[in-house]
Amino acid sequence: MRIITGSARGSRLKVPAGKGTRPTREALFSMLGERVYDVCVLDLFAGTGALSLEALSRGARHAVLIDHATYPVMLDNAHRTKLYAKTDIRRGDVFVHMGVFAREGRSFDLIFADPPYGQGLEMRVLRSVSMGHILAERGLLIIEQAAQVVPTQCIGSLVLLRERCYGAARICFYEWQEVQDG
Repeated sequence: MRIITGSARGSRLKVPAGKGTRPTREALFSMLGERVYDVCVLDLFAGTGALSLEALSRGARHAVLIDHATYPVMLDNAHRTKLYAKTDIRRGDVFVHMGVFAREGRSFDLIFADPPYGQGLEMRVLRSVSMGHILAERGLLIIEQAAQVVPTQCIGSLVLLRERCYGAARICFYEWQEVQDG
């Protein structure tokens, strides 16, 4: 697996032994276009770190990568791409870290979430992002989930903008929208 384009184009990424990767990155970044430029990224269930490293390669300002099992791989890949200085790589439970960000009042312009399929974690991510207010105004939350899972249309102030299926994967784009009274 390699970084597709940008400053780290062609950099090879290390993949954990026995871990499959999902072939949606190129499609995802085609849909995002220029929305990755000069943004702060949060990458939940980051795995190899490919999504946030690709965003950094394409001009994102900073990225926080979190995964409980692949810390050494994320660290290695950040160094391989020469993007380490723009990263904050964390090991641990993504929900604990999101709680800390919420308490600190920290928000992100772009949040990637690629939880393991079949565990119902998509809804937990949506609730945590919505309740914690960690998505910046006009920011995007992008969740990759199994194609057969029907996406939630709205939760709190998060509204589904669009979705696309690619084989066994469904990419869902959510945007923070202010709730209107009345």
